[in-house]
Amino acid sequence: MSSPRAHSSDPVAAFRRADSLLSRRRPLEALDALRAVLGPAGSPDASVHLLAGRAYLDSAQLRKAEESFLRVIEIDPADHYARFALGKTLQRQGRLGEAETSLKMASAMDPRPEYQEALGEVRARIAVVTDRP
Repeated sequence: MSSPRAHSSDPVAAFRRADSLLSRRRPLEALDALRAVLGPAGSPDASVHLLAGRAYLDSAQLRKAEESFLRVIEIDPADHYARFALGKTLQRQGRLGEAETSLKMASAMDPRPEYQEALGEVRARIAVVTDRP
């Protein structure tokens, strides 16, 4: 459901509203709020694309999530969280080899336990798929 505030002309307010909506598990409303910030050409700001990617992922729009996370990595190749989120997105699409690569990179950049855990999960799924007759 759209509200007048969702289409605020203030990009900072729109971003904050989208972030708040996403934290309350309302990804479609968050995307609606971000629409003004993203615009037809997209935002040059990695944080906007990262937030959009999270909202797309949370609403199971996996191709759009993938595009958003790839855009973040294009803008900021050192963004380990975008690589982690891309890995999780690829995993949900069943693209385990690509997910492993992305998660491996995220883990190498920042060895957070959740990155290591996600990488282990993907590797276990790959092993199961590989072991099938």
